Amino acid sequence: MNFSQYYSVDVVNGPGTRATLFVSGCIHQCRGCYNQSTWSPDSGELFTREHQDQIIADLNDPRIKRRGLSLTGGDPLYPGNLEAVLQLVTRVKAECPGKDIWMWSGYLLSELSERQQEVVDYVDVLVDGKFEQSNADPRLEWRGSSNQIIHYFKFV
Repeated sequence: MNFSQYYSVDVVNGPGTRATLFVSGCIHQCRGCYNQSTWSPDSGELFTREHQDQIIADLNDPRIKRRGLSLTGGDPLYPGNLEAVLQLVTRVKAECPGKDIWMWSGYLLSELSERQQEVVDYVDVLVDGKFEQSNADPRLEWRGSSNQIIHYFKFV
């Protein structure tokens, strides 16, 4: 898996202070997407074990209290991303007690494959659905268009 950006301190992509990873690869290619540079799975740089280790260290850093990890993109549930994202969310849940995981995906919860659902089982909040420019509303919290649904699975 490749990624385009990593912000060790982010206050925009989910509640509280967070670490946010923008993965590469998206088949949805929504009209009006603000992250078109992440559509190609080859964009950005290779996501390595060292990057995973840095995210875990950042989430556990007592100097900056982070509420959790946000995964966006691109699409974390893009088939080429599933193995790396599953490894990351598994580690976060095992090594970062009390941290939540938020994920944005163009896939609908009701349409996930078994492997995609395996990843989502580690997620606390999923914002699903493609961005639809005709339903765009800047007043919406945590989503860009009104067709997208925020699924709260777990609360930390």
